[in-house]
Amino acid sequence: MGFGLGKRAGRGAFAAADSWDQIPQAAAEALDLWFEDQPDVAAASLEEIRNRPDLAEGAVLMPVPYIPADTAAARVNITLERGLLRAIDETAKARKMTRSSFLASAARRELVGAAK
Repeated sequence: MGFGLGKRAGRGAFAAADSWDQIPQAAAEALDLWFEDQPDVAAASLEEIRNRPDLAEGAVLMPVPYIPADTAAARVNITLERGLLRAIDETAKARKMTRSSFLASAARRELVGAAK
């Protein structure tokens, strides 16, 4: 079974997924691609979307995070348990990643809901 997704306000933003669990990641990737060539727009409220006359009967609404492609790095100061930090560093090293890239990748997966 496959799933098709569309973004009404962003005409031309479409995604497909093979399973329900893959929908958030596919939709987030479609938003990223769409916003490459489009200006940012304000998000509609859930109530506004529910009241749209063109919303298909039986449609399922799912929030999809949009993470703007602002690639400027920002220094942050965080506090973690030492054991967790060691585990992060060991895993990042094994994957040939920096601590920062590992934490950014993990945060993005958590925000988008990508399969781990």
